[in-house]
Amino acid sequence: MRQQFQMGTFFSYVACIFWAAIAGPSFAQTADAWPTKPITMVVPFPPGGVADTVGRPVAEALTRILGQPVVVENKPGAGGGIGMAAVAKSKPDGYTILMALSSISIIPEADKVVGKEPSFQLNQLKPIARFTADPTVLVVRADSPWKDYKSFVAAMRANPGKYNFGSSGNYGTMHVPMEMLKSSEKFYMVHIPYTGAGPAIVGLLGGQVDAIATGPSSIVQQLKAGKVRALAHWGDGRLASMPDVPSFKELGVKIEFAQWAGLFVPSATPDAITNKLREASKLAANDERVRTVINGAGSPILYMDAPEFKVYWDKESAQMVNVVKKIGKVE
Repeated sequence: MRQQFQMGTFFSYVACIFWAAIAGPSFAQTADAWPTKPITMVVPFPPGGVADTVGRPVAEALTRILGQPVVVENKPGAGGGIGMAAVAKSKPDGYTILMALSSISIIPEADKVVGKEPSFQLNQLKPIARFTADPTVLVVRADSPWKDYKSFVAAMRANPGKYNFGSSGNYGTMHVPMEMLKSSEKFYMVHIPYTGAGPAIVGLLGGQVDAIATGPSSIVQQLKAGKVRALAHWGDGRLASMPDVPSFKELGVKIEFAQWAGLFVPSATPDAITNKLREASKLAANDERVRTVINGAGSPILYMDAPEFKVYWDKESAQMVNVVKKIGKVE
């Protein structure tokens, strides 16, 4: 019996080696051959926002570079959380990728603050490349009574709750900077969450909200057309696309917030695939068409490859946890 058991164990061991020898090269060959079919780029917001403005030209460039269609799929909701969670839980085969904004660093902690189970965890996603990093800009309609930030903040302090601001959703990249401003400057505005930057901008132009904080690329055309007025921004120094707009630092308000756009994949995606996607992303970031479109939208390319981006993202995520805790539960 003992001899039979040993022989059985031996043959099982040999069988494992045999199947591993067959399966191993097969998996490697699959990764090496990637991509062999269309790739879906999930943009977790409606059309018209920063992620969409960056994602579409990048997807077009990746299509040319990789030789397979990269199709943008807008999957909005929950401040970007629905689309981000969908990618985090997708098959890690390189055929589902995510163009996310900096709100990705916020959403899991925000879910905890409101008493929900987080829809995804940051360690379920792996950064590939950062393409842009712009400070958000405080914007009002051109026909508003506020010609500069001084008159704006005076009105907010004198009329608590009379005015409102729109955002891309609770704890999103349009909501958090406004909460930082409200806390720092000690005034109160009503928050009106939308499903993305595009709808929030429509709400501003249509008079449903009085102000928004958004990335330059999603508002620069309305600014050029004279439909909106930019009062200040959350960056450091002047913006090339808005040289006349002061930063809050210049105005003596010590707050800063960047709205970046970056590419992610599920964390278990094989290195052979992520390395190919990194190289393709680097080529896309330097592609003339991509630079023309994104620079023209007022959002210059500020590229980071995966290792540098990972360090940047980890540091920012830790900071955003503290910001969200300070904001607290939002109904």
